[in-house]
Amino acid sequence: MEIAEQPSPQETAERIREAVAAALPGARVDVTGEGSHFSLRVESAAFAGQGRLARQRLVLRAVAPLMKGEGAPVHAIDRLETVLPD
Repeated sequence: MEIAEQPSPQETAERIREAVAAALPGARVDVTGEGSHFSLRVESAAFAGQGRLARQRLVLRAVAPLMKGEGAPVHAIDRLETVLPD
């Protein structure tokens, strides 16, 4: 069985940005990380009226497909900040 090559952290960060932007159009998404561990800061008007847990669930639901299965490119979201635009 051939082992698939893992994407670079930069490629994975871009996939995370795309996934969150698709779930939260207009969001500003900052992603940092090394290996398969990432930190996210997501700024979105869609968070209005929602508590912290609901905001985090929206973001984590968007990146969940990147965290599933053997060899998933994202092992953990170590830090997740969700904020409303100024």
